[in-house]
Amino acid sequence: MSSSSYELGRDVRPSDLTFYYLLKGLAWGLVLLLLAMVGVIFALSWEALSHFGPGFFFDPSWDSWREQFGALTFIYGTLVTSLIALILAVPVSLAVALFLNELAPSWLARPLGFFVEMLAAIPSIVYGLWGLFVLAPFLRDHVQPPLGQYLGFLPLFQGPPMGVGMLAAGVILAIMIIPTIASISREVFRSVPATLREAALGLGATRWEMLRLAVLKASVSGIVGAVVLGLGRALGETMAVTMVIGNRPQIDWSLFESGQTMASILANQYAEADSSLHLSALTAVGFTLFVVSLAINSLARWIIWRMQRVN
Repeated sequence: MSSSSYELGRDVRPSDLTFYYLLKGLAWGLVLLLLAMVGVIFALSWEALSHFGPGFFFDPSWDSWREQFGALTFIYGTLVTSLIALILAVPVSLAVALFLNELAPSWLARPLGFFVEMLAAIPSIVYGLWGLFVLAPFLRDHVQPPLGQYLGFLPLFQGPPMGVGMLAAGVILAIMIIPTIASISREVFRSVPATLREAALGLGATRWEMLRLAVLKASVSGIVGAVVLGLGRALGETMAVTMVIGNRPQIDWSLFESGQTMASILANQYAEADSSLHLSALTAVGFTLFVVSLAINSLARWIIWRMQRVN
């Protein structure tokens, strides 16, 4: 039955018509709720945005005593930690998904898949405590010293090993988004028809060539979607990052140094804002986080659309 018959109400039972409009109302209600949230956040941010102008997004200073606020430091920290997380998490996630879906026997794939999915259910504060008391000391004693020794000529690995900092935040984010990317990628791999695998093997491809050509290549758009979902969690993660990043509003090339993200500054200072301009500046940082997330998701949607159009 066409949608026009629903709209006009012809040849449709009243109960079906009621159900249709109920679902339509709920769908539009979600859109209106999103617009209302954006409108409220923008209204609360307006004092800071009008006071500092576009320079708010390019100013690295953040001084509540002099009421000088800028979001560049937190944008930088958010993007760098999320990029570290993707660099570490995407290869591991795809390897886990391929192993569980293509190589592991069923008696092993089921429990391992369950444990991978359970990682996503661990609360953020638990990750933060583990990162503070286990991960950060491990990075300080066993990872950062050799990185500084052998790669210290690069600005990324200069400075004293402190454990907490941008690198620790990126690693903890990588661990947190691995279950999301791996689980979704595994479902994408399952949707690849078995005939593609059999055709590749029948043409003389090796096991790895079959995985690369028949599984990975056919799943590129789905993998991009999984990575974007993982990136969305990394961008908005709060407590775990707050506990291991060092919480110093600065921009430094070295990953060993402390920093802050947009989410961590909100967690640290929103309840302690002592002026309307300070509160508005923090809300503007939250609005910036929303805009960055929207831009990245829109870019990913465009990439997926282009890939599907080419294929």
